[in-house]
Amino acid sequence: MSHMNFSRANCKNCYKCLRSCPVKAIKFENEQAEIVEKRCINCGHCLVICPQNARKVTSNLEEAKMAIRSGKKVIGSVAPSFPGYFIGKSEGFIHALKKLGFYQVEETAIGAEMTTKLYREYIKNNKRENYITTCCPSVNYLIEKYFPKLIPYALPFVSPMIAHGKIIKENYGKDCFTVFIGPCDTKVVEKEEYKEDKPIDAVITFEEINQWFEEEGIDINMLEEEHGENPYMNWGRSYPIHGGIAKSIEDVKEIEDYETIGVSGIEECIELFKSIERGELNNILIEASACKGSCTGGPSRIVKNEYFKRLKGVKDYIKKRKEIKNNIINLNLEFEGVNFDKPLKDKTVYNEDIGEEAIENIMKSMGKYNLEDELNCGVCGYDTCREKAKAIYNNMAETTMCLHYMRNKAESISNLIFENTVTCIVLLDGELRIKEINPAGERIFSVKRENIKDKPISVLMGDEDFRFVRETGKSIIGKRIAVPQYNVVFIKNIVYLPEQDVIMASMMNIMEEEKNRKELIKVKENTLNAAQEVIEKQMRVAQEIASLLGETTAETKIILTKLKKVVEGEEGEIR
Repeated sequence: MSHMNFSRANCKNCYKCLRSCPVKAIKFENEQAEIVEKRCINCGHCLVICPQNARKVTSNLEEAKMAIRSGKKVIGSVAPSFPGYFIGKSEGFIHALKKLGFYQVEETAIGAEMTTKLYREYIKNNKRENYITTCCPSVNYLIEKYFPKLIPYALPFVSPMIAHGKIIKENYGKDCFTVFIGPCDTKVVEKEEYKEDKPIDAVITFEEINQWFEEEGIDINMLEEEHGENPYMNWGRSYPIHGGIAKSIEDVKEIEDYETIGVSGIEECIELFKSIERGELNNILIEASACKGSCTGGPSRIVKNEYFKRLKGVKDYIKKRKEIKNNIINLNLEFEGVNFDKPLKDKTVYNEDIGEEAIENIMKSMGKYNLEDELNCGVCGYDTCREKAKAIYNNMAETTMCLHYMRNKAESISNLIFENTVTCIVLLDGELRIKEINPAGERIFSVKRENIKDKPISVLMGDEDFRFVRETGKSIIGKRIAVPQYNVVFIKNIVYLPEQDVIMASMMNIMEEEKNRKELIKVKENTLNAAQEVIEKQMRVAQEIASLLGETTAETKIILTKLKKVVEGEEGEIR
């Protein structure tokens, strides 16, 4: 199950997440970012830095609420960095948790004291060339997946969170419900590694606990301080401060000749681990944290400038707790039968081998044919174009992630259209000055682009329509206009782009169509005239025929009348 990933709806292909990922565990497919779990070290930096807040992280908040509602004995384990996140409200913070329904609240620093004890005993009894602390789960994942040769140097014990969870279960009973409260989403992933004994039942971030306070209407500033017990601690509360872990063990006699090196931030860890692998360093004690400034800096340090304020808050709290003399108790760190061991395992991430020919083919598919084309700009998230090619080969990246390739491709298509369309295209600035004109426009107006660039459009044609569109923001679409001096008739479309303060005009010359239309009209007129002449001629013929018919009819009538009289006369004589 993946506990960290990106929301599919929000990814905008800015590649900021990939640029922030030191192990390149983010895959892009169909322009969507996706964390590849087997490669991921769960530092959470990519989710914090995402400008779209496209984060999807498993939350245990509802589980904690349900545990309290169901009447379970809920014990809070508060990370020692909390005074830096709730500055000046540390005791009020504990009080607020009690008001939420927590049965008891303890500091995870108790688990840190146990970690110190385990480290010191191990170093005394196990000689190693180097020692690496294992409090940070992201550093542990980094070693397991990318630097497995360093596993023998990693101190093989659980983190302070897990150690404290085990202690709580011993002190309050196996059926109690433990909740870790801290700055780090990675702890959700770490918790899931312990599914059998479940030392930690839920993980809540400081942001989530603040959300819970707001839902319940709890204002920390209005609560009285609640001191409670004050466990005596040598080093536990200093663990979130950079160098605090190493200081707790560097005085062990067996490593008095070792040099202590503290690194915070995955990039520094990688650089140091590579030096060790190359044999450049030995006899060193390494305190390693995935976040700049260790847990006090936290994942959010990359977007928030609060580190030094937090650091002072943690230091002030440590000083204050030392000054409180009442209710001091000594910690019991002896627990027989409780297993605090956690050796790292080899989980090497393997990339498929890629030959030079395959790289060259992929490079060509990105429009990179020679060294000059390899900009190595890093915009896509990979430091070099060749690294990007390898990522494409391993199905971790897409060709389209190259901004310069896509820009060149888009410009090529745009230029092709701009240069070859028969429509006149003119771009003007807000002052109606010509910024661009395409070849079709140059031919129509018999000008050269370089001669009219930055000249007002009025040098070519009337600017009334352009001025109207600029002032009103209303587009002109399909307007017919004649420009006699150039012997053209345009169908004109003018649009104003306010964000760019650019006026775009596309004008189609329909002069040929106009000529054809006039010729067609003449043909129609001639046809009608010819038809009219035929009709008139036919009418004349008809009239002439009718006249002739009338004359012959009259003559026939006269003859028939005479014949009738003759016949009648003859009949009379017979009678």
